Amino acid sequence: MATATTDLDPHDLTRISIRLGQLLMQHGAESALIAELSRRIGRALGLDEVHASINANSISITSVTNGHCITTVRFCRDHGIHFGVIAELQHLVVMAEKQVLDAASILRRLERLNKNRYNRWLVLVMVALSCAAFSGLAGGDLKVALMTFFATACGMLVRQEIGHRHFNPLLNFAATAFVTTAAAAPAQYFEFGNQPTLVMACSVLMLVPGVPLINAASDMVKGYVHVGLARWAMASLLTLATSIGIVMAMNLFGLWAWL
Repeated sequence: MATATTDLDPHDLTRISIRLGQLLMQHGAESALIAELSRRIGRALGLDEVHASINANSISITSVTNGHCITTVRFCRDHGIHFGVIAELQHLVVMAEKQVLDAASILRRLERLNKNRYNRWLVLVMVALSCAAFSGLAGGDLKVALMTFFATACGMLVRQEIGHRHFNPLLNFAATAFVTTAAAAPAQYFEFGNQPTLVMACSVLMLVPGVPLINAASDMVKGYVHVGLARWAMASLLTLATSIGIVMAMNLFGLWAWL
C-alpha cells in the first residue's frame, strides 16, 4: 500500500486514526466499518500496523511503527445517526490512500467536518409524509392519511424538542409515543376515515429503531458480538419505552376498544 508523506509523528497519526473511528462510532457506523476505516487511514498515512478494538461506548487504537506501539482510547458519546458524516469520512480515507491528501490536510478536514443536519421542519414534514404513506399502503383513505400526517407531525415535534434539550433517549421515545398516540385518538373517537385504527398504528412507526437493530445484527454476524448485544439491548429499551408511552396514552384515552 502506498503511504502519504507527512511531517507528523506516529502519535499524531494514531490520533488521526482514532479520531476518525470515534466520529464513525458517534454517528451510527457498524463496528466492522469503524475498524476497517481506522486501520486503512492509519496505514495510508504511514503507520506499519493499526489494530482497533471496539467496545459499546469506546474505541481503542494500537499503532505499530518501527517496532514501537502506541495505544490510545477515546470515549464515544452518541451524536445521533448521520450517514452524511460517515460518507464524508469514507471519502477522506480513499483520498488518503490515493495520496490526494496528506495527514495535515486530513487532520484539518476532520476538525471542520460538516456535521450540519437537514432543516428540522423538512425532517418533520418528510417523516410525517412517510407515515401517512404507510397508512395508505395499509388500506387507509385520504382522511386516514391526513390524520396520520397530523399525529406524526405532533409526535415528531415533541421528539425534536426533547432531543434538542439532550434528555435521555428513553424518556424521549416514551414521551413521543404518548403524544403521537394521543394526537391519533380523535380519529378513533370520531371514526375519521375508513380505517381509523390505522392512524395510531402507522403514526408511531417513526419510533422503530431500525438502524440500531440492523447494526446490532451486522455486528454480531461479523464477530463483534459484545457490541452487537449492547446495541440490541439499547434498541430493545427504546422499543420498550415506546410501548410504555403508547400504553399510557391508550389507558388515559380509553382506546382499547378499537383494538
